[in-house]
Amino acid sequence: MGTERYPRSRELWERSAQRLVGGVGGNMRGTVGGWRPHPLFFATGSGPFVWDVDGNRYIDYNAGYGPLILGQKPQPVIDAVKRALDEFGPLLGASHRLEIEASEKLCQHIPCFERVRYANSGSEAVMAALRLARTYTGRDKILRFEGHFHGQSDTINFSSKPSLERAGPADHPTPVPGTGGIPRVLASQLVLCHWNQVSSVERALAEQATDIAAVICEPLPANCGVLEPEPGFLQFLRQATSARGIVLIFDEIKSGFRVGLGGAQAHYGVTPDLTVISKAMAAGFPVAALGGRQELMDLILTGKVWQSATFHSNTIAMAACIATITELERPGFYERLLRVSETLQQGLREAAADAGVPVDVQGVGPLFGVMMMAGRPRSYREVVQGVSAEQHAAWWQGMLDRGVLFHPEQLQSWYVSGAHTEIEIKETIAMARESFRAVKQAQPAL
Repeated sequence: MGTERYPRSRELWERSAQRLVGGVGGNMRGTVGGWRPHPLFFATGSGPFVWDVDGNRYIDYNAGYGPLILGQKPQPVIDAVKRALDEFGPLLGASHRLEIEASEKLCQHIPCFERVRYANSGSEAVMAALRLARTYTGRDKILRFEGHFHGQSDTINFSSKPSLERAGPADHPTPVPGTGGIPRVLASQLVLCHWNQVSSVERALAEQATDIAAVICEPLPANCGVLEPEPGFLQFLRQATSARGIVLIFDEIKSGFRVGLGGAQAHYGVTPDLTVISKAMAAGFPVAALGGRQELMDLILTGKVWQSATFHSNTIAMAACIATITELERPGFYERLLRVSETLQQGLREAAADAGVPVDVQGVGPLFGVMMMAGRPRSYREVVQGVSAEQHAAWWQGMLDRGVLFHPEQLQSWYVSGAHTEIEIKETIAMARESFRAVKQAQPAL
């Protein structure tokens, strides 16, 4: 990025790095996550906009990495949290009525939810889902897909973004730890397959079905671009798991309440056994949920699976969840959100085509990916083999300098919120057109 626009951000980053690791609270916010030569520091946000500490305004498609379905500082949610703080305080350490109201809303809208429990993060909810599946089936192995991300738990944090050098042969992918410090022995409990490849899953099930407790996937994968499931693929997973007594888990951390009240499972018409959700369910407040069939969830009731923590279903999180879903239930909310999102997606495609820059834009409405590559990838390896990191970096910088914010890491998603209007969409498309042209003009130097 051009440093002359961001002197205060650089100053704060250098100060922060003296005590805070990397100068940021998480790797995706820092230089490791692609923010070069330094991360930005932000001052405030409102609706579809954020402002950095240097006074630059951006149209926000980062959305706090997905939670801000209502835009920055949604007043109805903030007001509900304030009322909850006044009435209950931040933590009772006991049951309260807001838990009931939130649970009723979740079970009303998410097809697979018969019973629900809460967690503080998506990683924690996934961990509990895997424990339920293993306890229910008496099996240990988990089938997962290359390129999908299911949080930080050691038992599942493998092969979300493996290098092709370490990923192994196409017919037998190698589980690659997502970070240092994960015991290598845990890889033996994973079965790795390719997204959108029926043959890959069939091979794995033929060899190891009696050892597999669960198949877990993002039904709308949003951590390697956004790779929509091929027609019939989710239905195949549902049928194949049901026939073999395997638990099907949908990780809707990103897609839940973002592509519709019922999430991706409602959009595609496939109901899993368990679902984990987070992000958009509380418009920026930290909370996650695990829900599913009563038969499975009752393993928590009987104590066979332990699921409890100090901050679970605290009053702040429950108030935010209720208020957020209430806003999402308003007539016409998703219709308008889908309309402006599709306008943006189509505008980005046309702007890239007019500039002669190969770009794939795919996703569902307000959750989509923009990747610098020709063709339409179906799996993680097709993405990695096709994308141009150099072109995307140049385009991202051009967009940032023009006032459009999204994550610099190409495989991260774009998020449209209910606060975006046709005005911001039109402005974004115009800036994208300029940035694509600049990328094309600079191509010989890349």
